Amino acid sequence: MVAVATNRPSCAGAAFARERGIALAELPQKIFDSAEQRDIAMRDFFLRRDVELVVDAGFDRIHTQPFLDAFVGRIINVHPSLLPEFAGGMDAIEQALTSGATRTGATVHVVTADLDAGPILLQEAVPVLDGDTLETLRVRVHEAEYRILPRSIRMMEERLANSPSFR
Repeated sequence: MVAVATNRPSCAGAAFARERGIALAELPQKIFDSAEQRDIAMRDFFLRRDVELVVDAGFDRIHTQPFLDAFVGRIINVHPSLLPEFAGGMDAIEQALTSGATRTGATVHVVTADLDAGPILLQEAVPVLDGDTLETLRVRVHEAEYRILPRSIRMMEERLANSPSFR
């Protein structure tokens, strides 16, 4: 890990970077006139550090075209559902619980301009149990995310290492 960028400076990822001396960009939307300006700042921060793979984990904003163009095929996102189910929002776990679904899960996918519709790398199903609350289900979905995200990162590292077009 060479750099961390966040739109929420108080998040665990920012604390992780600070504790380990990893380059950190704190980019709350309120300091920018537009999402595009924020993404240009983040893009430039990552490019100066030769970032090869962007991992959206807890990043709760939609990337704009300048950012997407700089990292085509090299941005992955973890989403708390079995995409394409409950796509497009930060409340996917709540949607699963209130919809009566018997299962949900976690997905890691490649980010494209089509929100939550990029190629899926890995998914893990999580049952919705009788008596589940938002918190109990959230814990199990996050546990699935913690399992599949590192595996997805390794998959992408291997792809990038074997693809001269990404260098």
